Amino acid sequence: MKSFKKIVFIVICLFITVAWSSPKPKVFLIGDSISIHYGTYLKQYSDNFAVFERKTGDNGQPSNGGDSRMVLEYLRAKLKEPAFKPDYILLNCGLHDIKHNPGADDIQVTEDNYRKNLIEIVQMLQKEKIKLVWIRTTWVVDSIHNTRVQSGGVKRYESDVLKYNAIADEICHKYKIPSIDLHDFSKKAGAEHFSDHVHYDEIAQSLQAAYIAGFLQNEINKIICEQK
Repeated sequence: MKSFKKIVFIVICLFITVAWSSPKPKVFLIGDSISIHYGTYLKQYSDNFAVFERKTGDNGQPSNGGDSRMVLEYLRAKLKEPAFKPDYILLNCGLHDIKHNPGADDIQVTEDNYRKNLIEIVQMLQKEKIKLVWIRTTWVVDSIHNTRVQSGGVKRYESDVLKYNAIADEICHKYKIPSIDLHDFSKKAGAEHFSDHVHYDEIAQSLQAAYIAGFLQNEINKIICEQK
């Protein structure tokens, strides 16, 4: 764990020490409740190289992106707003797609529909010339998740996470979309960092944000270098 934290610390130091000469690109985050938790840290860590915003509710507070259907509907509406002009969208959806709701016979969003939704999102953003950076869905420990949820609550399974991440991986590969492997990163941090059935403690939130920020700045720098 010490070496794990050391690597993240080095990443933070690297992007803090880089002087930013170009105008800061606008980065917009859409994700699940896990992204709400690490989002505060991510805004702090990316402040020197990006203008950071995220999906919010009517009260102006960070809000959950939900499943891929909800993200697609949100973006359809959001892209019609003249003021919405991000350079990058950081996006994750998956944990809500794989929910097994009480009394339901099937998963919330089927594999086929998940694939269709993601492809439509990708093509829609490409049409608008907005660069997409994907974040892989974080892991689920069945024995932790499904014993800590309230009786009769939503069930999730790591086998579904792996299948839906694989679908997203295929799409990212096909459309040349950079992907942040928050699944394996969070898994390496250890199950001791779960604060409940699926969310993480503040140490893990900070580490996740640092990892994403380091990846994001490297991606932005590559684009700038290609444009010169």
